[in-house]
Amino acid sequence: RCPPTMVDQSAVAASPTDQSNAPPSAPVSPNDVVDVTVHPLVLLSAADHYHRVARGTRKRAVGVLLGTVSRGRVDATNSFAVPFEEDSKNPAVFYLDHNFLENMLHMFRKINAKERVVGFYSTGPQIRPNDLRIHALLKRFVPPETTTPPVFVIIDVRPDRESIPTTAYRVVEEVDSTSSASGGGGAKTTEVHSTFAHVPSLIGAEEPEEIGVEHLLRDINDPTVSTVTSLIKAKMSGLSALTEKLVEMKDYLEAVVEGRMKANQEIVANMQTILNLLPNLNVDELVKSMLIKTNDMHMVIYLSALIRSVIALHDLVNNKIKYNLEGSEEVEDKKAVADKGGKDGKGEEEKKEDDGEKKEKN
Repeated sequence: RCPPTMVDQSAVAASPTDQSNAPPSAPVSPNDVVDVTVHPLVLLSAADHYHRVARGTRKRAVGVLLGTVSRGRVDATNSFAVPFEEDSKNPAVFYLDHNFLENMLHMFRKINAKERVVGFYSTGPQIRPNDLRIHALLKRFVPPETTTPPVFVIIDVRPDRESIPTTAYRVVEEVDSTSSASGGGGAKTTEVHSTFAHVPSLIGAEEPEEIGVEHLLRDINDPTVSTVTSLIKAKMSGLSALTEKLVEMKDYLEAVVEGRMKANQEIVANMQTILNLLPNLNVDELVKSMLIKTNDMHMVIYLSALIRSVIALHDLVNNKIKYNLEGSEEVEDKKAVADKGGKDGKGEEEKKEDDGEKKEKN
């Protein structure tokens, strides 16, 4: 399998980034999910499912992910859609066709026995209250010898999304301890509830899938777009994705300060590491070099625009000269035809007059 090509940057804040302090070989628990790799076939199937079922509505599409799991790494290689409905007024009411799900799994096992249920997907674009219940329901279809729990992947099919379209989650159990005063003494009560936690998400493809994707993109490729334009568009996409992630970090910190969310020391440490890696822009030499580089780039852009304008004006003048020459030739041809027609008309009139005179004499 070829290595994954893209990594979900939203999972950076939820995964350790300082590898220097990490142990050289940390054991992975069989219940842990290291990352989730989504293949192109899953993305195409989810997009087609959404456009067939929920396009132009507030509904979402839900399906089952099939694939393999190895040492906590989930490979979602295939998927299929599942009939799903939920009440917009009452979030606790939803419908998922169990019989359809069982029949589809039975047929997929006949085609590829290695693929099993590894999770489910939703077109989101955010987590809904029913997702935990769907996850608990889907665990019934996971093979009993499997220790890795199913994952939840949100596939964002919106065309204006600039970053990677997948976001993966796993279910974790959190324990809340509360103290209640009764009879002069405080008794602690613990409550366990499930919630979703981020998992690094990747887009990966095998060699046949890469060939198929290249053939699809070959028809979409626009030859009129220059390389510079595509590079600028890629830079703008990267900056917009970076802005989105920074806003997400800011919202998380504000929620922690206001007490709406609990502080996660791992996430805060990763944020601090990211801020420590930022360069110091207050150095005079760095500022001067950036200004020089910016001026050079603007000079190249200015000269390019000037040369393009001169070439366009030159082509316009050439077209006008060519049009005037063709117009003058057409006018001369029309004059020549008119003169020739006039001479022929005069000759015929003179001939008619001579014939008339001869008849009178006779």
